[in-house]
Amino acid sequence: MTPGVFENGGRSAGPAAELWQIDPRTLREVVVDRAAMKARLGEYPSVERVWALSLLGRSDQAAVEGQELLDGARDRFRPLLVLAHARWYQYQWHEAALLQEEALQLARTPTMEALVRYEIGRRFLDEGRYRDAAVELDWAYDLYRTAGQERLARVCRQGLERTRRVLAASGITETG
Repeated sequence: MTPGVFENGGRSAGPAAELWQIDPRTLREVVVDRAAMKARLGEYPSVERVWALSLLGRSDQAAVEGQELLDGARDRFRPLLVLAHARWYQYQWHEAALLQEEALQLARTPTMEALVRYEIGRRFLDEGRYRDAAVELDWAYDLYRTAGQERLARVCRQGLERTRRVLAASGITETG
């Protein structure tokens, strides 16, 4: 599993004290240290708090706080993504998709676009849309790689490989 921590004001896969991990089978975040994450809820910046609430199984609260954050935001990019994450964790895939598409339109750099495409790919995998997931994860991988974000590119590559294994096991080809 890819470990995750909060550092420098954002969630990140990293070597510091693990609070969460990416499940390589589902590509969903899994809380490793629930008590530590709960204890730090009041310390997190608002975007990370919304995201952490989703991971802690408090998606309804995350959605409310995420919507409030979005409503008051000048820069809507990160609030859109965390609200989409909360909706995804509520299995409200259509609502998550709309929020992710708006975030994609606001992406100003290849790295921002890669982040959105990675999130879309993970949602598609959860929805069982494996071909679509492979396309988005491959796109995210390429964007991260060409932007020099090797660690993030590796995370996308792992997700892409998982998706390709699911496709192969189900007898579905990536192209049609």
